[in-house]
Amino acid sequence: MAESPHPKPFTVSALTAQLKAALEPRFTRIYVEAEISGWRLYPSGHAYFTLKDSGAQIQAVMFASALGRCRAAAGLKDGAKVVVYGNVSIYAPRGNYQLVVLAAKLVGEGDLMQRYLELKAKLEKEGLFDASRKRPLPFLPRRIGLVTSEAGAVVHDMCTVLSRRFPDLEIRLFPCQVQGAAAAASVVRGLAYFNDPSLDWKADLLIVARGGGSFEDLFCFNDETLVRAVAASEIPVVSAVGHETDFTLCDFAADVRAGTPSMAAELAVPVVAELRQRISVCDRQLVASLRSRGEFFAQRTDHLSDALVSALTLCRERLERRLEHAATKMRLLSPYGVLERGYSLTRTEDGTVVRDAASLKRGTRLVTRLAKGEFASEVV
Repeated sequence: MAESPHPKPFTVSALTAQLKAALEPRFTRIYVEAEISGWRLYPSGHAYFTLKDSGAQIQAVMFASALGRCRAAAGLKDGAKVVVYGNVSIYAPRGNYQLVVLAAKLVGEGDLMQRYLELKAKLEKEGLFDASRKRPLPFLPRRIGLVTSEAGAVVHDMCTVLSRRFPDLEIRLFPCQVQGAAAAASVVRGLAYFNDPSLDWKADLLIVARGGGSFEDLFCFNDETLVRAVAASEIPVVSAVGHETDFTLCDFAADVRAGTPSMAAELAVPVVAELRQRISVCDRQLVASLRSRGEFFAQRTDHLSDALVSALTLCRERLERRLEHAATKMRLLSPYGVLERGYSLTRTEDGTVVRDAASLKRGTRLVTRLAKGEFASEVV
């Protein structure tokens, strides 16, 4: 029995061309209501993103010309709920289809974004994100705990940066899930592990990290239990989740937010070579300062010594002049000085000075002192 002939096969290009011809004219200038996810704006001005609902998703692009005319451009971001107007396009080289968005209108926040904003407002009201709760990072941590996935480039990049900047660090990894339903609980276990007081390896700093991803991919870091665990950590925490433009509630609760995991590693430790250079400069400055101060005090001591000697000499001269003046006055006031001018001093035998001749009795013996010598006499 002869086999039936096979129909002529399509080439991939021919099949794609027929699909393109069938779909694109039918789905032109259509409106789609969806939630934005994975919004990325490139230097070219074009924006690439995903439009999704609870059951499906489609890739989309909004070229710079359309984005420039869009009044809602500032509000287009992950989680935004929109109605877009555009055309379905099949890109033959890759065999995928996308929606080329010509215009977009905001119609509200998506469900995840709404949950994010509500929890953020609640925790802000409690003061969980207050700047007063933030602790400074240790200047020279010796032990750093990493709470992240052991797979992928994140942990490798952080360890490379940390070791390059400050060799001989002790780094310990708690491997955990960073995406999916079990991720938040996994990160919480990592925080609890490093904060366990019975752990003999006490970290000086913790880094909670994850690479980039869509709003949905990062949403586990908005989990309330995880956010509270970060805020309650006894050890300072750096949050490095996603890219610089991504903000999770974990970032707000941490002591410091880093734009990327590599930036977190740079924030965690200084460059040891730069520290040594700074220490060397400070050492030279200290020596120069001490030498300068020593010279200053030596000069001051010499000056004070000279001033003291001068003061002592002046004081001695003044005392000598006062002494000479006093001696001159004493000589002038001394009764013995009067004797030099021809006077005499007469006393009785008991030393009483004779001032009145009428007070003398016959037979009283007297001693008369002259300028030179003395003689005795008797009253008759």
